[in-house]
Amino acid sequence: MPDDLSVVQSPPEKALLTDLSSAIERLLPALETFTKFEGPDPAARRSIWKSQLEETLPETGAGADEVLRILEEVVIPNGLRTGHPGFSGWVTTMPPTVPTAASLAATLSAPQRWWASPGNLLEALALDWLRDLLALSPEHQGVFISGGAVANLICLGAARQSAGERLGFDPSRAGASQLVEPRVYAGANVHHVVTRALAILGLGQHSLAEVSAAADGMMDVSDLEERIRADRAAGATPIAIVASAGDVNTGKIDPLPRLMEAASRHQVWLHVDGAYGAFGVLDERTKPLFGDWSQVDSVAVDPHKWLAAPVGCGAAFVRDRDLLGRTFTLEPADYLSGAAPGEADLGSPFEELGYEFQDFSVDQSSPSRGLVVWALLKEIGAEGMRQRVGRHLDCARQVARRVAAEPDLELLSEPVLSICCFRIRPAGMGDGPDLDAINERVLKAVWARGRTTPSTTRVDGRLAIRPCFINPRTTLADADALVDEVLAVGRAG
Repeated sequence: MPDDLSVVQSPPEKALLTDLSSAIERLLPALETFTKFEGPDPAARRSIWKSQLEETLPETGAGADEVLRILEEVVIPNGLRTGHPGFSGWVTTMPPTVPTAASLAATLSAPQRWWASPGNLLEALALDWLRDLLALSPEHQGVFISGGAVANLICLGAARQSAGERLGFDPSRAGASQLVEPRVYAGANVHHVVTRALAILGLGQHSLAEVSAAADGMMDVSDLEERIRADRAAGATPIAIVASAGDVNTGKIDPLPRLMEAASRHQVWLHVDGAYGAFGVLDERTKPLFGDWSQVDSVAVDPHKWLAAPVGCGAAFVRDRDLLGRTFTLEPADYLSGAAPGEADLGSPFEELGYEFQDFSVDQSSPSRGLVVWALLKEIGAEGMRQRVGRHLDCARQVARRVAAEPDLELLSEPVLSICCFRIRPAGMGDGPDLDAINERVLKAVWARGRTTPSTTRVDGRLAIRPCFINPRTTLADADALVDEVLAVGRAG
């Protein structure tokens, strides 16, 4: 054994570990300026900021001061202006002030949601509040995840588990091969993340059975029931019905009350994709369209949409808590052997697991997204959210009224929730590629003007200008400005 037992000195840590206040304070003026949404759109400066950011991996770090400078001078000023009051292009938006601050608090103080801590408690409390806000049943077990794609995956995983257990086996352990010719029923408007979820779950993309559309374009319940009966007679295995509570193209809602009756009659799992539209249940004008959600087997919802949480916050609710646990349960792990659930005041928080969510999701390590949702709902309450939803429904209906009054505009889809689809249509011009090209040209010119930013979709094959109002900063004046901008560009030729 060598005689020299002196300790070798390691190089010091390169990352800045102190002065958090100074770092944040340095960025605050740039962030405040950004939220004013002034000046030309950063897209015009793309070549400049792109050249300032692109480089190979540095061997020697530039240091905290240089990174903060780049954030302050390049990254923040050139960010995406999804919070602009005139932005209605996506079904996500920029968070307001309080959830932005709560997100930072969660990053540092609630970096892992397993352990007994305020972040863990608020995760559970926020799920309870969200469940109550959406009028789900007390039995619905919720879990926060990254968004609607994973929420649909979680819920359809539970549906697969339920179908297998009905046949006497455990799909989470045995796999899906014993589910003969699985069928998942949905309308043509089903979000494409559902198809991907079926592939991941081993059911296969071809298990999606497209149900015919009724006159309103949504799922035809009679055709659904005929398909279920025919599939069962042929030896196939119905897994789930996927209903849309606000499809992202037009905001329409599948006939949920009738689907609940059909699902009960045929003993098939009913899953509702409410990632965008679930909060429409808060407005009395649309509430009857949702039916009694206590009967729904599972629901996907995205707080990072209408609730305006930071992007990366979705939630899944499943009515059978134990079934959800069997679907995603974890085997025991040696590295967790020192922790146990409990309520006792122990010597260290790391001795005690808090409310447990790890058996309800595909996530393992995960921050407390619920802390942010708690902050949102604590700030504005159920009343504030009802008012927001009502205002946005008013915005869509205001656009529809304006469109109906203008001879050069055509309404393509009557608003149900907060989406209104319309287009420019010069007098005497018929459908076809030329009219689509005109509307695409108008939309891009509207974007370039910077006052308002809708998007496009297709309604019955026709290109539509599509504003989706979920932005907390958007008012009726912004809805009027959108129509004014489209008319101004369209009439200018």
